[in-house]
Amino acid sequence: GKTVVMAMLIAWQALNKILNKQDARFSDAFLIVSPGITIRDRLRVLMPNDPNNYYRERDLLPPDYVRRLDEAKFVITNFHTFHFRSLTDLSKTGKAVLLGRDKKEEPGIFTESEPQMVRRVLKDLGGKKNIIVLNDEAHHCYRRKADAEVEEGKLSREDKAEVKQREEEARVWISGVEAVKRRIGVRCVYDLSATPFFLKGSGYDEGTLFGWVASDFSLIDAIESGIVKIPRVPVEDNTMQSSGPAYRDLWSKIREELPKKGRGKEQAEYQKLPTDLEGALESLYGNYKRSFERWEAAKSEDHISSPPVFIVVCNNTNVSNLVYQYIAGYDKPQPDGSTKPAPGKFSLFSNVKDREWLHRPNTILVDSQELESGEMSDDFKKIAAREIEEFKREYRNRYPDRDADKVSDAEMLREVMNTVGKPGKLGGDVRCVVSVSMLTEGWDANTVTHILGVRAFGTQLLCEQVVGRGLRRKSYAVNEQGMFEPEYAEVYGVPFSFIPTAAAEGDAKEERCSTRVRTLEERAEFKITFPRVLGYRYELPQRRLSAKFTKASEMTIASSEIATWTDVSGVVGEAERHYLDGYKKRRMQEVEFKLAKTSLERYFRKQIETYKEEQPVAEVGEMVHDGTVREFVDATLFPQVLRITKDWIRSSVKCEDDTFPQLLLLSPLLDRAADKIYHAILSESVGDKRILPRMFDYDPIGSTEHVDFDTVRPTYRTTKSHVSHVVCDTDSWEQKMAQVLEETKGLISYVKNDHLGFAIPYTYEGKEHSYYPDFIARLKREDGSILNLIIEVSGEDREEKAMKVAMARDFWVPAVNNAGRFGIWGVNEVKNPAKEALRYE
Repeated sequence: GKTVVMAMLIAWQALNKILNKQDARFSDAFLIVSPGITIRDRLRVLMPNDPNNYYRERDLLPPDYVRRLDEAKFVITNFHTFHFRSLTDLSKTGKAVLLGRDKKEEPGIFTESEPQMVRRVLKDLGGKKNIIVLNDEAHHCYRRKADAEVEEGKLSREDKAEVKQREEEARVWISGVEAVKRRIGVRCVYDLSATPFFLKGSGYDEGTLFGWVASDFSLIDAIESGIVKIPRVPVEDNTMQSSGPAYRDLWSKIREELPKKGRGKEQAEYQKLPTDLEGALESLYGNYKRSFERWEAAKSEDHISSPPVFIVVCNNTNVSNLVYQYIAGYDKPQPDGSTKPAPGKFSLFSNVKDREWLHRPNTILVDSQELESGEMSDDFKKIAAREIEEFKREYRNRYPDRDADKVSDAEMLREVMNTVGKPGKLGGDVRCVVSVSMLTEGWDANTVTHILGVRAFGTQLLCEQVVGRGLRRKSYAVNEQGMFEPEYAEVYGVPFSFIPTAAAEGDAKEERCSTRVRTLEERAEFKITFPRVLGYRYELPQRRLSAKFTKASEMTIASSEIATWTDVSGVVGEAERHYLDGYKKRRMQEVEFKLAKTSLERYFRKQIETYKEEQPVAEVGEMVHDGTVREFVDATLFPQVLRITKDWIRSSVKCEDDTFPQLLLLSPLLDRAADKIYHAILSESVGDKRILPRMFDYDPIGSTEHVDFDTVRPTYRTTKSHVSHVVCDTDSWEQKMAQVLEETKGLISYVKNDHLGFAIPYTYEGKEHSYYPDFIARLKREDGSILNLIIEVSGEDREEKAMKVAMARDFWVPAVNNAGRFGIWGVNEVKNPAKEALRYE
């Protein structure tokens, strides 16, 4: 719709100017700016010489007037071209040498000046002045309110990152338009947007319409009038949670269980997801499968169509890769160091069949933000390498007269993404799209039927954008009553609602000054790394296994943990109930084998250690080992573990509400079940048992590299820490402890355990907990070795605190030290930093 309006504006402006060159009210030169390459390419229909131009195709003008439009000048670009480009390939050091001491780089020397940038962008206008600017998706183009900094204090860390990115994009866009106005003049600017309102973090009340809006037709109006699909979101389920349906505001429930951006990407188990995320995928896929079956039954040779599309929007590359591997498959490491393709969980989405990668992928992984800017990072190229190669092979088959090697990786993926849902095109057979970031405006696949959000949604605009990617109708044919038949999009994980009204003045809270606590790159020598331990296991001395099932061995599966049905409903239209029935059809033998295999791989491993004759000192911070450690699974024990597993399921598993034992296949329930089986075996074992750590599947090594948050609490500025400040939680204990550490002889570095993700697992009163110690310090001992010391500042005698420290001393430290590859660790409890000396013998 917006593109037709743009064509009408262009025709009105250009023809009036062409027919009366002296009329200063009009212009025949146009700069059309888009938010990305996809929309830029789509807007070529505004060029009169384009074979599919809208002036002819939509019958906007008589043929002779269309010919006159050829006299007009056009530039269609994405806002990224407003960035000032480098004029040289010189390094930063090379530039400094050429500039000389104490001289700052000026525009036009190594980087474009404003006139150079404007000339580059508008070179096709042929020197025209006072042009017309049309901004498509113009909600990305605005000037931030001057006092927006005050509002920042109310935003979460994720919201701030989102705001920072949007602000930078908006600054580049509007600054570029202003530069064009200064250099050649702008007659008029037309903004077009489906969401013409201010965003959270802009300094204006979220949802407030831009002051220059001439007409607004809201999304709710479009839904009620039937011109788009009806989004159906979870409204109720059988978890009975006070916070609402589990699969509606999904991110708040799973965020802490997913890998963070920038963290390590090592994964021992590629298909592990949080319970609620796995349940949401299974539930939504079950409904998709029925949609796919209906599509297959309805398709015919006379009418070529594309399958329904399932989209997943993730928050970062690590999470999207995890979800992609779960859905589409992955290369599974083998004992000999090779890999074999392992299929994804869902047959309709898996890119692996019969242990071979499909030449035509069912699921694609895209980073729409990188593709739209025209720059694709090396990290993403590495992840998508196979996908790109498969599509290049398909490209060669479809177009034998073209050279696929001349098509860049970004262009190839962009072509696939932009043709999803279009029969006969490269992306026409794609069934699932996993996106690293927001799917951009202009992505107009009309076959999207299912949407899953796996990211934060700090603003309703983000909700509308994600939901909007699935709302384009597939059919506009009317029924016997002259109405459109309702079409639906099933949406999980997107807390979609109407734009809230601004808070009343009386609701305002007192502003408090905040401190930014972050990793300082210039202090890299103070970096501390630590193992992320999930639990503990023992090397059992005997070869014959038996188990004793007690009250502690019992496990109850209830709907409070996993929703077995979810009701979805839209603003209008029919409601529907989704069932988690995919698991119910699985055989119990599969459950038994999977559970036994999980128990074996997790708890029944052996270590082979090889030490060098000359053993160097182990540097804790570098995680080195004075030899090699190799672990392997003792597969000979599988028959015994399988027998015990069958006995445990029969005697100790109880299903309540609408649950069933096949739900043990869900990864988190599978982990808990394996843990109970292992402890039943452990209770019957005899002889000496050596404790070892069980590591997190992803990010097994944590570090101080990625700390970045704001706090309003008191802080202490550090000098011997990789992190800028120590946050003081209680009175002045943390500050005093930091001062003691700064003055401690032999201290290499230290860090307050805040936003590090360093936790010690323990059990208290039968329940599993995580204990977060106060400090980690690296210390050089008298013999020259390095000790990593966990420090707990107790302040006063408390039973639970003493128990936590005892758990660290008796379980975590021995397990980590026995592993032999994380250096030497110890723990120290300090009750009064001002009076006690720091002991680390």
